[in-house]
Amino acid sequence: MKFIINFVLLLSVSFLLLLQDGFAGQKQQTETQKAATKGMKLDTGKEVFEAACIGCHGPGGRGQLDSIVGFEKPDTFPDFSDCNGSTREKIFDWRATIHGGGLQRGFSEIMPSWSEALSPEQIEKVIQYLRSLCSEPGWPLGELNFPKAIMTEKAFPEDEAVLSGAVNLQHPGSYTGEMVYEKRLGVKGQLEFAAPYSFIQRSNNGWVGGIGDLVAGYKRVLVASGKTGSILSAQGAIALPTGNKSKDLGTGLTTFEVFGSFGQRLTTSSFLQMQGGAELPVHPTDEVPKAVFLRTAVGKTFAQEKGFGRAWTPMVEFVGDRDLLTGAKTNWDIVTEMQVTLNRRQHIRAAFGIQTPVNNTDGRSVAAVFYILWDWFDGGLKAGW
Repeated sequence: MKFIINFVLLLSVSFLLLLQDGFAGQKQQTETQKAATKGMKLDTGKEVFEAACIGCHGPGGRGQLDSIVGFEKPDTFPDFSDCNGSTREKIFDWRATIHGGGLQRGFSEIMPSWSEALSPEQIEKVIQYLRSLCSEPGWPLGELNFPKAIMTEKAFPEDEAVLSGAVNLQHPGSYTGEMVYEKRLGVKGQLEFAAPYSFIQRSNNGWVGGIGDLVAGYKRVLVASGKTGSILSAQGAIALPTGNKSKDLGTGLTTFEVFGSFGQRLTTSSFLQMQGGAELPVHPTDEVPKAVFLRTAVGKTFAQEKGFGRAWTPMVEFVGDRDLLTGAKTNWDIVTEMQVTLNRRQHIRAAFGIQTPVNNTDGRSVAAVFYILWDWFDGGLKAGW
């Protein structure tokens, strides 16, 4: 028994010493950071960067040489002069990483927290300096990349993969959705490919399912202003009759779709998005006529951990569409929904909601709608958790 007591005491002392060393290491890191900025004139973002950041991030934010940094740089090491990477990031995300260190956003722990060594004003100045390192004009800023609504297409060009779906909550049952791949092209362009899919319950209670009419499109930003918080884009797309019309998996017609998308920042955390356009079959019929649509989304983002953690964005959408036929009525739906970030890096997101018909409810039922989004530019599916 005496041996066991002595052994437990020895383990306890060892644990306390290790804990003390850990706290000492953290304190030493903070003191080293403070020493790097102590007694220096740090009135501008460039001065803050050169005092605190240049050792790792290098002159001009392009990354320091491997022989100088003394550690193996992670794959996500940024080049702030690369407009394609730096402009699409939100200042909010940079602020979170500087305050909480790399682990705050699921990056390398090599990036320390500067919340004690730098004042909030100095952090804001260095962020503005980092933003200035992109010397090419015209790139839309990340602040115009508003949270994606379920129905309303956003105006910002992206590198994303999205799986969406809608489940009919009344009989007959159906499950429809889309698999979308988006690839940004240069400063203002984006290619988009979509594969709609459906599982539909027949009158005999049997089910059919498969891929519908494949879609390819191109988006182009027309106007983007960080000062006014506005962004406007136009997109054209073509849907090819690749689905099986006899199984209600396609229209059997080649259809062009054109629309415009608009986004407007209302406050630092709230926004308005709108999309309006037309679906134009090459040979319209009464069964597949020309149609117009209008979608509007309003939302506001709330974040945990003093604004730096998981983000929740409740939204409401108003969705209208009308066939261009004599006597046709305009259908209006309301969609209440919530988007949430799933991981620390916040490049994996999900949204879920309820779509409810407001008028013309015959043959139109309530549906549960959702999507899962992966911003693959910011890392792999397993990254940033």
